[in-house]
Amino acid sequence: MTAPFKNDIVGSFLRPQELKVARQKYFAGELDRDALTAVEDRLITDLVQKEVDNGLQAVTDGEFRRSWWHLDFLWGLNGVAKYDGHESYKFHGKKTRTDNAELAGKVAYNPDHPFFAAFKFLHGLAQEHGVVAKQTIPSPTMLFRDHRSDNWPKFYDTRADYLTDLAKAYHQTIQHFYDLGCRYLQIDDTTWAFLIAKLNDTKEQPEEHAKYVALCEDAVTVINGALAGLPEDLTVTTHICRGNFRSTFLFAGGYGPVAKYLGQLNYDGFFLEYDNDRSGDFSPLATIWNQRSNITLVLGLITSKDGALEKPAKLKARLKEASTHVPLTNLALSPQCGFASTEEGNLLTEDQEWAKVRLVREVAETVWPGAFQ
Repeated sequence: MTAPFKNDIVGSFLRPQELKVARQKYFAGELDRDALTAVEDRLITDLVQKEVDNGLQAVTDGEFRRSWWHLDFLWGLNGVAKYDGHESYKFHGKKTRTDNAELAGKVAYNPDHPFFAAFKFLHGLAQEHGVVAKQTIPSPTMLFRDHRSDNWPKFYDTRADYLTDLAKAYHQTIQHFYDLGCRYLQIDDTTWAFLIAKLNDTKEQPEEHAKYVALCEDAVTVINGALAGLPEDLTVTTHICRGNFRSTFLFAGGYGPVAKYLGQLNYDGFFLEYDNDRSGDFSPLATIWNQRSNITLVLGLITSKDGALEKPAKLKARLKEASTHVPLTNLALSPQCGFASTEEGNLLTEDQEWAKVRLVREVAETVWPGAFQ
């Protein structure tokens, strides 16, 4: 039984109202840090029990201690600071808050990163239940796109030096998670969806297109640099996301333009969104798998963006279709994304959320029965 599992999850869950109220009180100065942590601990304990009860073999803390799926982690690295960008992320039909991250110095590992204490708590709960604690963090490439977070010339003589420091900070961070007991870590990444859109948009503009090809190559360099030399019994996967805020999205387009780069990444598995037509067809799976035939491709066929429950027969048919490109044994099933990439959460109920999790297990048990014996 190794990760990624045949029934898996991306990681985030809808925040209970009690948690939202507690966080509001904390930021208003009406609740101290210890009191907020006590609420988080109790609700995460309840969440892990629900995850186990609903058939998950890997559990997360639902990202209950975070406001954003990515920024809270990035702010915890040395050399990265919080700022107000005064602009929302450009989701379709919804406006986000304007928080962002910027380089404030040379990027470096922070031995006191708050995510370490959060993982220790989750790992303890997972051990009590006999399941795997899954840690999620954003990709280092999330520092590539914004003009302030990618302002490397202010602090580095060369971009190569910047990428080296970024990879090293991530490598040391992941190694420390391992030292704390982590054996399953997922790196979440919207950069590839951004690059898909840009590569498609600049097909007829050679100079602009070349800029985004170079970003693809930089992404491979920094990610593989972060992964190099990690312990062999640590499973590291990635989730390629097209954006997930209040049930909306940022990007569209199939994986074709970046498939050859994804195949160069030294991950053990890929969580790929395939819940609607924006995701394209399954043909790029073969390009990824042919370069890394020992990997697992986890297909996000079940949407986390609404509560309508998919039909098991249709999900099985889609898995069968995907297996014409990649052997069924190298496939797995999950929701397309988390249920709450930010603390606001997607537009569905907790009951609908758990029905989706159970559906993943129900279908996986019939498609891969040997994985549950």
